Amino acid sequence: MQPQTLTRRGGATIAYRSSPGKTPGVVCLGGFRSDMTGEKALGIEAFCRARGQAFVRFDYTGHGESAGAFTDGTIGRWADDAVAVLDELTEGPQILVGSSMGGWIMLLAALARPGRVAALVGTAAAPDFTEDLIAASFTGAQWDTLARDGVVHLDSEFGDAVPITAALLEDGRRRLLLREPIQLGVPVRLIHGTADADVPWQTSLRLADALRASDVEVILVKDGDHRLSEADDVARLCAVLERLLNALDV
Repeated sequence: MQPQTLTRRGGATIAYRSSPGKTPGVVCLGGFRSDMTGEKALGIEAFCRARGQAFVRFDYTGHGESAGAFTDGTIGRWADDAVAVLDELTEGPQILVGSSMGGWIMLLAALARPGRVAALVGTAAAPDFTEDLIAASFTGAQWDTLARDGVVHLDSEFGDAVPITAALLEDGRRRLLLREPIQLGVPVRLIHGTADADVPWQTSLRLADALRASDVEVILVKDGDHRLSEADDVARLCAVLERLLNALDV
């Protein structure tokens, strides 16, 4: 089945799939270079359908089935995609579930639309990753390449080299969140594997400390990897969602 499309300003299209239901709805926000067909998104969709909860999953610009070039994307542009999904594809309060980069995007979307967000759930959340993980690891030669070409290609264990643009790093630097208190008061649940080789589990502790919300829980999964997409991981994530939904259904 082909996805539906949301047309953004300028004619760009965002691919999405949704199912109707009651609120709070659930919106899945994927990671860097991932798409909406991952195990976590599909597992949450099945959970929401069984419970009768509204649900949306989508691909950012330049990801998956959405239009645009990946190298034209920035944290700000992808956060704008998430806000557009909130504004145009959902009604009422929503729980945002962000995986890896999606954990940064969910925070930016919640700050942009605080009245629409009922709770946040992060899995291996990676706020500020462009600065703390990518830029911090660059060699002098890579900075020289970036200055000359506007892009550096990093090796990836998952296939093709990953293009990192100067625009991505510059935009990310303007949207850093962990350097000061994050003024969000909704419940937050952060799940992170202790064997995450891409985003240190301590990032979730830093995020919990930065959040001004009082209802924040960090769940550490012993030996869990970055993806947390095995059947037990998805079941854990859905159980966290169920407890949140039960608490919010008042």
